[in-house]
Amino acid sequence: MINSAQNIVILGAAESGVGAAILAKTKGKSVFVTDNGKIAIGAKNELLTYEIPFEEEGHNSDKIWRADLIVKSPGIPQDAPIVLAVKEKGIPVVSEIDYAYAFTEAKTICITGSNGKTTTTLWIYHILKKAGLKVGLAGNVGQSFAKQVALNDQAYYVLELSSFQLEDMYHFHANIGIITNISPDHLDRYNYEMERYVDAKFRMLDFMGPEDHIIYNSDDAWVLDFINKNPSKVHRVPFSSQGPLEMGGYLLNEQLILNIKTTITMSIHELALKGKHNAQNALAAGIAARLLDIRESVVRESLMDFENVEHRLEFVASVNGIEFINDSKATNINAAWYALESMTNPTVWIVGGVDKGNDYSELLSLVTEKVKAIVCLGKENQKIKDAFSDHVDTLVEAQSAEEAVALAYRLAQAKDTVLLSPACASFDLFQNYEDRGCQFKAAVRKL
Repeated sequence: MINSAQNIVILGAAESGVGAAILAKTKGKSVFVTDNGKIAIGAKNELLTYEIPFEEEGHNSDKIWRADLIVKSPGIPQDAPIVLAVKEKGIPVVSEIDYAYAFTEAKTICITGSNGKTTTTLWIYHILKKAGLKVGLAGNVGQSFAKQVALNDQAYYVLELSSFQLEDMYHFHANIGIITNISPDHLDRYNYEMERYVDAKFRMLDFMGPEDHIIYNSDDAWVLDFINKNPSKVHRVPFSSQGPLEMGGYLLNEQLILNIKTTITMSIHELALKGKHNAQNALAAGIAARLLDIRESVVRESLMDFENVEHRLEFVASVNGIEFINDSKATNINAAWYALESMTNPTVWIVGGVDKGNDYSELLSLVTEKVKAIVCLGKENQKIKDAFSDHVDTLVEAQSAEEAVALAYRLAQAKDTVLLSPACASFDLFQNYEDRGCQFKAAVRKL
């Protein structure tokens, strides 16, 4: 059993690692934290506060090899030398999510997918908070799941889970699981094999039973194929933007309809967030809420008054009639597709960064229809230039957010939109997608 292990080693000292260390310490375990890089000052101070020993800039301590259990950061790949070494010695390796779950009796609502999972996660959290439930927000958003279990355990947790987190789960149980969609993403982590990525996304199903529910996008070919090929005792609840379903949620004639226990019908124009993709997110969130018996009135109000997440199709400013939209969180092709699909004005598209195996041909029809110019924002832009240079009148390159904004501003005119939706990771020029989005917004505000 995970919670009986006494000698705990934490690999990685970011949010999840520090949270797991604090949980282990509060449960009376012997804890040691090791990080191959430099530990951030804030994280180091937390470890010192809880008197948790640590090392940084290398895995050198003999304590690693005496561990009963390793809790691994999701950012450390399965084939990292330290991970291979501890597995060779037979030491079990789990995720922070798996470890925290061993110490809580809470019900869990877990959201994964290539796109839309953050919005859906926050929307469900908003509904549950509005309903007065004692609920925590964790996983890829909010505070560390483990830290919340240690210091302020909740009755419910809404967890956004990446494929990286799901890889190291062996005991975790989701009461409600949600698959928003699946498209090629992080394929560099999966040897460019889409099936391995899909399998990682569906790991939550391995530990769900006949009393649980899986909410899934029945419009998504990868999702539907997996569901159909893998029989499960879990209750299946689909959602669709393509018409009626006997049970679940769907869009029809600009109406959002939830058929869960009772029927809720509302206009998509009443939803807090616009666009087809956000209507799908609303369907998933509404279904989860009704499965938890949240009152119809609360569900309806929450779908109408939710506020969007930063860096996801976020309106920044209008400058001389040009709209600037920050969609920095769009780090893959599918996310950029949704962003471009929602554009109603001629668009100057800022795209680029660290390519994760992108197939840009999926965007060609949208680019031809909606994009008047492209600004490449990255160190290596050849693949983007090869894909789009024959399909737009203007394609230029930038090496900073400020330069990209200045170029886009010159290329746009009144009633155009400048859209930052990179379709790539950010690590070539920025710390992360948040840093990229913040630098973009700062540059716009300087115009």
